[in-house]
Amino acid sequence: MKKRLAPFMIITIISIAIVATFLSLASVKKFIVTKDGDLAQLPIAMQIDTFQDGDCGMVINDLKDASQVISKSGKVWFFHDHGGMAKWLEDKEFKDGAKIWVMSRDTKKWIDGRVAHYSLSDKTAMGNGFGAYENSREEYVDFDTMRLKMLRGETLRNPLIRKQLSGK
Repeated sequence: MKKRLAPFMIITIISIAIVATFLSLASVKKFIVTKDGDLAQLPIAMQIDTFQDGDCGMVINDLKDASQVISKSGKVWFFHDHGGMAKWLEDKEFKDGAKIWVMSRDTKKWIDGRVAHYSLSDKTAMGNGFGAYENSREEYVDFDTMRLKMLRGETLRNPLIRKQLSGK
C-alpha cells in the first residue's frame, strides 16, 4: 500500500511547489519597460529599481548612464547603458526620427543624446564605456561615432580596445 502512495505523494508535492512558484511570481513587482503617451518627447523622470532596460532586460538600478528613446508616436523605452541603447535603436524603423535623452555625467541632467559628447572609457552598466557628457573634451566623441564604435564592437568589452585605451 505504501508503494502505491509514494508516486501520488511525489506528484502532489511537485504540484504544490509549481502552484506556489506561480503565486509568488504573480506578486513580484512589475517593472516599467515602456511607457506610452509622451507626444512632447520630453524625458520622463526615472526612479531606480522601477524601470527595466529595453535592450538587455536588466532592472535599472543607477541613472548615471540611463537613456531614453522616444518615438514620434510617444512610446518611450529605457536603458542603463548608452551603448546598448545605440545598438538596440539601430534596426528600428523610427531610429532617425526618435528623440534620445541621456543622463549627463557632468551636469547630472537629461540632455539631447544626439548632441551629447561620449567618453570611450567610463565604467558603465554593461561595460561598453560610453559615458555621456554635456561639456566636451578633446577625447570625447559625438553620438554617430559612439554608435559606430558600438556597432563595430569597439567598446571596453573588447580586450584589444580596452588595452588600446588604457595604454597597458
